[in-house]
Amino acid sequence: MASPTSTNPAHAHFESFLQAQLCQDVLSSFQELCGALGLEPGGGLPQYHKIKDQLNYWSAKSLWTKLDKRAGQPVYQQGRACTSTKCLVVGAGPCGLRVAVELALLGARVVLVEKRTKFSRHNVLHLWPFTIHDLRALGAKKFYGRFCTGTLDHISIRQLQLLLLKVALLLGVEIHWGVTFTGLQPPPRKGSGWHAQLQPNPPAQLANYEFDVLISAAGGKFVPEGFKVREMRGKLAIGITANFVNGRTVEETQVPEISGVARIYNQSFFQSLLKATGIDLENIVYYKDDTHYFVMTAKKQCLLRLGVLRQDWPDTDRLLGSANVVPEALQRFARAAADFATHGKLGKLEFAQDAHGQPDVSAFDFTSMMRAESSARVQEKHGARLLLGLVGDCLVEPFWPLGTGVARGFLAAFDAAWMVKRWAEGAESLEVLAERESLYQLLSQTSPENMHRNVAQYGLDPATRYPNLNLRAVTPNQVRDLYDVLAKEPVQRNNDKTDTGMPATGSAGTQEELLRWCQEQTAGYPGVHVSDLSSSWADGLALCALVHRLQPGLLEPSELQGLGALEATAWALKVAENELGITPVVSAQAVVAGSDPLGLIAYLSHFHSAFKSTAHSPGPVSQASPGTSSAVLFLSKLQRTLQRSRAKENAEDAGGKKLRLEAGAGDLCALCGEHLYVLERLCVNGHFFHRSCFRCHTCEVTLWPGGYEQHPGDGHFYCLQHLPQPDHKEEGSDRGPESPELPTPSENSMPPGLSTPTASQEGASPVPDPSQPTRRQIRLSSPERQRLSSLNLTPDPEMEPPPKPPRSCSALARHALESSFVGWGLPVQSPQALVAMEKEEKESPFSSEEEEEDVPLDSDVEQALQTFAKTSATMNNYPTWRRTLLRRAKEEEMKRFCKAQTIQRRLNEIEAALRELEAEGVKLELALRRQSSSPEQQKKLWVGQLLQLVDKKNSLVAEEAELMITVQELNLEEKQWQLDQELRGYMNWEETLKTAADRQAEDQVLRKLVDLVNQRDALIRFQEERRLSELALGTGAQG
Repeated sequence: MASPTSTNPAHAHFESFLQAQLCQDVLSSFQELCGALGLEPGGGLPQYHKIKDQLNYWSAKSLWTKLDKRAGQPVYQQGRACTSTKCLVVGAGPCGLRVAVELALLGARVVLVEKRTKFSRHNVLHLWPFTIHDLRALGAKKFYGRFCTGTLDHISIRQLQLLLLKVALLLGVEIHWGVTFTGLQPPPRKGSGWHAQLQPNPPAQLANYEFDVLISAAGGKFVPEGFKVREMRGKLAIGITANFVNGRTVEETQVPEISGVARIYNQSFFQSLLKATGIDLENIVYYKDDTHYFVMTAKKQCLLRLGVLRQDWPDTDRLLGSANVVPEALQRFARAAADFATHGKLGKLEFAQDAHGQPDVSAFDFTSMMRAESSARVQEKHGARLLLGLVGDCLVEPFWPLGTGVARGFLAAFDAAWMVKRWAEGAESLEVLAERESLYQLLSQTSPENMHRNVAQYGLDPATRYPNLNLRAVTPNQVRDLYDVLAKEPVQRNNDKTDTGMPATGSAGTQEELLRWCQEQTAGYPGVHVSDLSSSWADGLALCALVHRLQPGLLEPSELQGLGALEATAWALKVAENELGITPVVSAQAVVAGSDPLGLIAYLSHFHSAFKSTAHSPGPVSQASPGTSSAVLFLSKLQRTLQRSRAKENAEDAGGKKLRLEAGAGDLCALCGEHLYVLERLCVNGHFFHRSCFRCHTCEVTLWPGGYEQHPGDGHFYCLQHLPQPDHKEEGSDRGPESPELPTPSENSMPPGLSTPTASQEGASPVPDPSQPTRRQIRLSSPERQRLSSLNLTPDPEMEPPPKPPRSCSALARHALESSFVGWGLPVQSPQALVAMEKEEKESPFSSEEEEEDVPLDSDVEQALQTFAKTSATMNNYPTWRRTLLRRAKEEEMKRFCKAQTIQRRLNEIEAALRELEAEGVKLELALRRQSSSPEQQKKLWVGQLLQLVDKKNSLVAEEAELMITVQELNLEEKQWQLDQELRGYMNWEETLKTAADRQAEDQVLRKLVDLVNQRDALIRFQEERRLSELALGTGAQG
């Protein structure tokens, strides 16, 4: 068959255009194509139809079919929805090009300006399923044959820009390169329109271009005037990206990608990295694309120690400025980390070149991320209205470890184009803005799991993408300040200073309200007369009465007889912490002496905010009461269980003697000895610390709830990763510091000498007595081991099964599973089913330019196939299914990594927010202590403000505890997966081939797995009990 280029010269230009891999080559080949066809670039949709009519050979038709299918969706109205709309798009990044494509499909005239003249960013973007489907529908495989062919779904920024640029050019978008947008030029008089201020020396046609829509996609450093930006700040976070040359050798293709490893749930990897290279990281990701792309988060002290940073500076810009970064040391750092992560299998790592011809490695700061307060505005002058919208990084700067940037960027592009369509339809301006802001509220909450599952139905209409959509969540009256008439003074919006987490609920408000509540709760108790918030609590009786009112089963008033004031107060503080989740901020000595009235007020306000809405009744208080945190209580019990286990484990090594911190006053830090203000106090084991002092003695990392322990030998606190291990352990004891036994829901923590009468519940599991003998060694049969290793304790109840496959493979796959397991007590048969599937896969004809969608499976079959693929070498004979399953497995790893990074980021933001609250609290407390001559009304105002800060702090601490519960889940999931793999390895051996050492090792792994399953079960039961209590509370409130 003759080549199509032999009969039509335009065909050669078109093929060159499709295959071009440089921005200038794309532009020049498209210019030549238009010249050969007698067309002028930038002619809108009519230009596309003319190109399509003249290029009708087979290679081009496959692309036209895809683009016509997209353009034929009813929402575009055959390209006539926005024919009278003129748009200017600023920025040719992925989001700017994507919104330009949508506007062109709507029929608008679209002009795009870009300050750069080439695409040179090698960094790789993670793709969500809908973005893959969207790009395929635009002909991604036609422009880039390697699109999503690896085990992870991603694409380099440069390749994504190239393919979207090609689509935009075909659809008639007018693009100008090397042109910088500097601002807007309002209409000088009535009857004229809006222009752009451009540099340097734009062509006359562009300088005179009048538009009524401006979409800014120029990046986070440029937000048009009028938009307000909020900073989301965490603690210092330094990212490092490195791109190495991909030679595409056989050895390189066999190196597995790393979807993400995070210290928060896989500490052993980073400890090994630190020991081998001296490099200390928080996480690392490796994608194989045009380059070998690595991105990681490094610790500042490590960079200083290894000479990557010359000097430590408090200012981040100065810290990471070019003058303070040693390029050669940074390259050694990145190369060593990449080599370790890939086990040296990539060979000699040679850096790719960046836009300036330098090694493509850089350090960047993502401590703070910017987020626009609004996504759109309208400006009007002399009767000319201009609609302004934001997309991409200038709308929301993404947090790179989550891989959400391009996905949410595309969603924002669709939402912006939908806004333009509504604008062109003649909808009221405030209505258009209200709808856009309603969609913007959803953006930060989107994930592949909470959007519509059928990605094939996604389109411009938001209803096709967002379930439970409410376009009236924001009302037109709420967005009046987003409409600026430049002749008038615009209305200013309130700007939140920082994100301090969950809103405060049930704040104590004033001292009078707090005092009245305390009087109500303690009324009727003999010997208790609360008349103030200081001396009335000195004898300890009032505090014991308050605790008894909220939890009557803990202590009977008669049992207080004979207790001194200090002993009664200490007991009440301990019970409130252990059983109610109220952490002390004042010492028992200070309460009795009355020396810290502000600390006592802050402590009582926590009771008030937690139990304010609780009915005044003699019954015990539900743990789901508003303001209380069952997570705080659970982590407190977990910490005590961990300490008891460690104390028992180290009893012989420590000689029965424990070194403890000296007890001190509540207003002094137990570590640094400096003064502690009320908002700064962190109570651990009855001692108070600055949060900034409470760090791991070895690595100085912040210690989170449930993730640390005090060593009984030296008295220092350690993270679980660096906790010193005893020299020897009892045989069979495998419960280390990284695998603490979780407390059972029935655990009680009563002090010795005081008994609490509790009714025994039928069927309840008794708390194990420490004096009882230890558990016997467990022996399980082979079928029992099989069931144990296959346990899945945390299924997603909301997960919908994917649609049935187009081919009848489910039954065949199920049959293959039943007949192909070796060493599991099942019959060994020939896996003919997988042979049939593989043969069918090979015989299915499909074009090399098109990529089939992954064959969907029933969820249970998919899970079983994944297990099979990991445990049996037989799966290597079926590359089609193995490739699909490996991709699914990598996707699951990515989800876990993203979840961990979301938690890590939020923990960092909480830490930063707590520092700000502490600073504000110190100022207020100093004002209250020093200004003794201030008016009484002013003092009451300051106390009220201090109580509000205390309430905000308690809310943040509760959220922190909730996150740490999720961290415990991730840790247990990771450990169970590792133990499961290790156990399967032993079980796949023939019994006759196992040595005595092998059997002992197998039993040891099995015991670890049993312990871990019990821990996960305890965690699940805790969550279920909390869910039921919250449900009961909600039902009671409705009643």
